[in-house]
Amino acid sequence: MRDLAPHLARWHAEGNVCAVATVVGARGSAPLPLGASMTVDVSGTVRGSLSGGCVEGAVYDLCMAVLDSGAPVRQTFGYSDSDAFAVGLTCGGELDIFVQRIDEPHYRVLAAALGTSEPAALVRDLRTGAMLALTPGAFLTSGGEWPEAVIGRARSQLAAGADELCVIGCGDEVREVFVAAFAAPPRMIVFGANVFAAALCRVGRLLGYHVTVCEARPAFADRTRLPDAHEVVADWPHRYLRGTAVDSRTVLCVLTHDPKFDIPVLIEALRSPAGYIGAMGSRRADAERRARLREAGVTETELAALHSPIGLELGGRTPEETAIAIGAEIVAARHGGSARSLSATQRPIHAPARPWPAGPDFARAQPGRSRGVSISAGDPVSSHGTR
Repeated sequence: MRDLAPHLARWHAEGNVCAVATVVGARGSAPLPLGASMTVDVSGTVRGSLSGGCVEGAVYDLCMAVLDSGAPVRQTFGYSDSDAFAVGLTCGGELDIFVQRIDEPHYRVLAAALGTSEPAALVRDLRTGAMLALTPGAFLTSGGEWPEAVIGRARSQLAAGADELCVIGCGDEVREVFVAAFAAPPRMIVFGANVFAAALCRVGRLLGYHVTVCEARPAFADRTRLPDAHEVVADWPHRYLRGTAVDSRTVLCVLTHDPKFDIPVLIEALRSPAGYIGAMGSRRADAERRARLREAGVTETELAALHSPIGLELGGRTPEETAIAIGAEIVAARHGGSARSLSATQRPIHAPARPWPAGPDFARAQPGRSRGVSISAGDPVSSHGTR
């Protein structure tokens, strides 16, 4: 839903009223996950999507009706022989859609939840349409009292980074709320500033990662060469990785293709909680790299986490094709995909969403963990690879 923030902010500034429709429940095959949202303003302008096109026409009419009445509506769109093509939900799933009109108090709450880079949760009461924006430090409401049980549940969902429809007992009252959790984006750290890294930065952004490129050679750690990276760091890869925040959502891609950089950073990476670790190189380079890592004390269990050579076997050769192959492997690893063609499998196309593992960032500052490697951790090396 955060992708709607610029449109909502503009409409708010213009004094424009809109309706927001959100997927608050899904059963069976559903094209987009819980929390997918679409907004329609009073002129009929549409932004966002709920189902990749399946039910947008029917929900558009529902939004216009809510704009007229002002009353929130919850409606189910399901598959049956009689109505499948009427609403377009031919995938066989069933969606619960909640639609509400957005007025001034709601705009302020939405801005607090969507217009920040901090983790935030947006809670909506599915009976009244009341909203609550919750950040680690404060919360803002569109009116009304929010029981501590609801606030506590919202904090739990924020920590887990998962959207959920919650039915919560609050004394003699039962509140049904939808909690949309907006965690800070996961990190992709790319080691080595080359043409493959530049292409992978674009793919990383597309997949929703905050992309950092770390390059030891100052001449190559040039921001203009990597316009799609969020940040570029000039430092020895293993030293930077040792001192930065890494958690189970973090993706580490080693593209340096040079043992003096690869081995130290991979030792750090394989002993970190990173969710994906990949390294570029030929079959021969991979065999030599694994031998060096074993000599440095890396165990077979630790080595099992290494995706090397990095990426899926798609047959591509260009930097862009290679980046897509790496991105595809990351997606498969993230969601437990088979990495086979859909036409060759019988699994559901839209498997249930897997929330990111919960837990705080793993900030490490433990010098001396790289065992058995004779490399200095001084200043960044020169463009020729020497100190």
